[in-house]
Amino acid sequence: MKYWIAVASANHVARGRAQGFMQVNHGKSAPLKRIKPDDMVCYYSPLREFGGMEKLRAFTAIGRVKVGDIYQGDMGGGFTAFRRDVEWFHSNNAEIEPLLQNLEFTRGKTNWGYQMRFGLFEIGAADMAFIAKAMGAQALPYLD
Repeated sequence: MKYWIAVASANHVARGRAQGFMQVNHGKSAPLKRIKPDDMVCYYSPLREFGGMEKLRAFTAIGRVKVGDIYQGDMGGGFTAFRRDVEWFHSNNAEIEPLLQNLEFTRGKTNWGYQMRFGLFEIGAADMAFIAKAMGAQALPYLD
C-alpha cells in the first residue's frame, strides 16, 4: 500500500467525492498509473474554486482506491478526463498550516508548497495517519 497527496481545487474535489472518483493533473492518465488499488489518497486544495482567487489551503478528501482500471469520464463540453474510482471516507476539511511542523513532507521546509505543483506525490504512512486524524476521517483501519 502506498499513500498519495493529490492536488486540486476544492470544487473539483467535491465533484469527485460526490461521484466516487479521483482525477489528477487536469485528467491526465500517466500519474494515475502510479496509483494502485488499496492505495490511500488525500486531496490538498490550495483554492476553493478552479481558476478562482480565494485560497483554502486545506486537505479536503481522503479515501482508498478501489479495485478497477483507469477509465475516461465525460467532463462536459467534449472534454474527457482519466479517472480512478475511490471509496471516500467521511471527513472534514483540515487546514494545512497547523499541521506543517508535524508532517514529514513539510517539516522544516520554508517552501513546502513546491512539491504541490506536481499535482501528485507519495508520502509516508505516518503522515497519512496524521492527516486522517486531523480530518476526523474513519480511515485508520486502513492505516494499521
